[in-house]
Amino acid sequence: MPHVHHFQTKPLLRKLTHLLAVLGLATGFACSVAPTAAMADSLAEVQQLVAAGKLGQALTQVDALIATNAKDPQYKFLRGVILTEQRKTTDAIQAFTQLTEQYPELPEPYNNLAVLYAQQGQYDKARAALDMAIRTNPSYATAFENLGDVYAKLASQSYQKALQLDGSKNGTTQTKLALIRQLFSRGTEPQAAAKSTAVAAGPAPHVAAKPAPGTSAKAPEEVRPAPVPKPTVVAAVSTATIKPALEAAPKPIEKQAATEAKPEAVAADASPAQVDAAVHAWAHAWASKNLSAYFDSYAPNFQTPGNESRKVWMAQRKARIGDKAKITVDVKHLQVKIHGDKATAHFRQIYTSGALNFDSPKTLEFERVHGRWLIVQEIVA
Repeated sequence: MPHVHHFQTKPLLRKLTHLLAVLGLATGFACSVAPTAAMADSLAEVQQLVAAGKLGQALTQVDALIATNAKDPQYKFLRGVILTEQRKTTDAIQAFTQLTEQYPELPEPYNNLAVLYAQQGQYDKARAALDMAIRTNPSYATAFENLGDVYAKLASQSYQKALQLDGSKNGTTQTKLALIRQLFSRGTEPQAAAKSTAVAAGPAPHVAAKPAPGTSAKAPEEVRPAPVPKPTVVAAVSTATIKPALEAAPKPIEKQAATEAKPEAVAADASPAQVDAAVHAWAHAWASKNLSAYFDSYAPNFQTPGNESRKVWMAQRKARIGDKAKITVDVKHLQVKIHGDKATAHFRQIYTSGALNFDSPKTLEFERVHGRWLIVQEIVA
């Protein structure tokens, strides 16, 4: 059994310590790639620097690797982990946010955003990030567990607010608040007897790493962290443990032929959840006016509505989106059908901006390009 390194961290919530998963080890990481010997060696070197506490050198080395491998999400993800270890929370949030924009089908960056937001006490943002992780991978058990902890924190805050407004007259609220306190007070119990167990999920285990030391936000004294009932094995990046995920990321040009020679295998990995995540990522980019992520949701062969050139269409969309003060785009009753490397998403689109409010059927036609579901046609009924 290969040696694994445990990142030492202080617990924030009962299960939020699972969140900082090492990118290449996650079973559900759709865009992880089978590392070459050189890549595995590079990742192992960075891991050794992190283990030795040489975070500055590790970050410098990862930045150099990113400069020569700009499209590889593994190095970018590891950079976010190192920034978290350095307690550079703002920079880490930016790193993981960029990953969600560039690779919206990956659940791990959303998961890591959740722990960082929770450390800052921004539980609504943590909840939203975990919702996206679950939409991306509905079988991502860690995200469900973490979401439960976030809801418990939010409930505790709500009960405390109710007590402040209602004083001691509301006995029911006091009882509920006491229960919430009891839940999180379990975090003070000794965990020495607990045995770490690996969680097997498919051909490659979903292994998670803990958040960086000292990055936990200070919780109120009356609401203490609760324990991790089933500690998860934390593995660092190493040559022996990094395994290819079920789907392949964009490969170098010389490897394209091998990938294209197996269309059946690619199609077999297709999941409605991946298309679901692509739809919600597109809607989120539109609503947040993130034009880079919005246009990146469309395939190079996207059929523009009026058959205008892509350049003209992009200029029109940029003007229409940019002049809006606020936009909300809700996706309701989403239904996805997959046919090999093509997919169709039917849903109701609820668009609101100022006095404008449209509720209409919408269809997005997708095509799978290098492991990503991209829009090739947009139809509004």
